Amino acid sequence: MSHYAFAQTFRTLYDKAVALYAKGARGADTYFTSDESTWLASNGITAQYLYDYAEDQTNYGEPGYDNALGIELLRRDYFLNVQHGKSTGRIADASTWPAKDGAIKGIVWLPRILPKARAKLLGELPASMMYGCGGDRQFFKTHDINPAEFLNLVWRNFANDQAIIDWVAQRSTAKA
Repeated sequence: MSHYAFAQTFRTLYDKAVALYAKGARGADTYFTSDESTWLASNGITAQYLYDYAEDQTNYGEPGYDNALGIELLRRDYFLNVQHGKSTGRIADASTWPAKDGAIKGIVWLPRILPKARAKLLGELPASMMYGCGGDRQFFKTHDINPAEFLNLVWRNFANDQAIIDWVAQRSTAKA
């Protein structure tokens, strides 16, 4: 695995996924060769993550390569340096997450994105969930937060919801 060339290799695979999706190819498990899948796994990334980026990029023009790279660099860093390159082997149960219209301090979506961001860091997102989906993007835009910035905030305050909530509330107020 080349650490130095991570962004370049990720770009190649991101572009491949977007092109395949745009041509009508469906199914994350069909997008990558065995070597490419091994590379993704060695960096804590799933084919589903790239498929989700490709789907939303093609259908909505977002989140874009830059946001995908920022998110996956943080996931990769967490995977390699906190998880020591080992998957937890678990998948989060999204049915236990707060409702999409739930709010904390009047901030809609915040209760839902907290467990979602933790699941992303841990590599435990179910295939049906995307960190950076349309709902997440609306939350980030509304509160002027970069998706990777939020993921990093959650990492720094993993077990401290109140610190995350206070930071988001301050950011949201500062934006007004």
